[in-house]
Amino acid sequence: MISFILKRLVSAVALLLAISFIAFMLLAPAAGDIARNILGEAASAEQVAMLEASLGLDQPALVQFALWLGDAVTGDLGASYFTRQPVWNSIVTRLPVTLSVIVLVTVLTGLVAFALGTWAAVARGAVDRVLLFLITLGDALPAFILALLFVNVFALWLGWFPATGYVPIAESAGGWIWSLVLPVTALTILGVAGVAQQVRSSTIGVLHMDFIRTLRSRGLSERRIVLTSVLRNSSTNGLTALAVQIVGILGGSVIIEQIFALPGLGSLVIESTVRTDIPLILGIVMTYVLIVLVINLLVDIAVAALNPKVRLS
Repeated sequence: MISFILKRLVSAVALLLAISFIAFMLLAPAAGDIARNILGEAASAEQVAMLEASLGLDQPALVQFALWLGDAVTGDLGASYFTRQPVWNSIVTRLPVTLSVIVLVTVLTGLVAFALGTWAAVARGAVDRVLLFLITLGDALPAFILALLFVNVFALWLGWFPATGYVPIAESAGGWIWSLVLPVTALTILGVAGVAQQVRSSTIGVLHMDFIRTLRSRGLSERRIVLTSVLRNSSTNGLTALAVQIVGILGGSVIIEQIFALPGLGSLVIESTVRTDIPLILGIVMTYVLIVLVINLLVDIAVAALNPKVRLS
């Protein structure tokens, strides 16, 4: 297992480097007018040139990337072009909000998707058709449509939940949960749809295997068979689907944070993109990539623990 984890860590580092290079090269052409945007139209050409030199924008793109990467390895992600605040400070301030959303959505997506997928596969008949219809409907509805629906119905019309805002958990645990119910629910429905279909298909396949019939012939209850043997063998595909859904959940969280006015990384990346604040954009992109890599590593470890064949692949 240790060698398996080490291989995954090496792959994660290589992927992080590749994505950082691609992201930097894509953003580099947008840096041409940064100095002018910061100083304003009234600034002279000499002032613009001096600012570009101080920011390192007069260097070739590859040199800029090498300098940025050297600092990033030591934990220095640079400073915002516009506020001059360290990028790391801006990210740390917003990160708890985004992590709260992502972690809750990931856990709830896994629990609900496995429950619905297994129930549909075991029950079959009308229950299976109804659940499959609901899963397909949830997969077809974008998260922002659900979010707008939830705001209008449960916040503005019924008044059950706040329409916008975020309460830190340190301030009030109850307020923290209450402020995240609607955004987390909207994103969870998005994630459940894709994962539940994989769980259902895998569970149906496992239920038709010979060893399941053997267990039934020994008199074991259907519930015990499902909760032990079936789930263990069908969970690998479901966990893999969950890892894939994390990317979609992160993308959806950017829009969700805007709709519910959550002060997370999603709203920060939109603000920095509008201003072309490249150091801040790069820092946020790397943070999102790290979140995906960490969650995928945890999923890989869980899959390897359930299926020894994965550790040998």
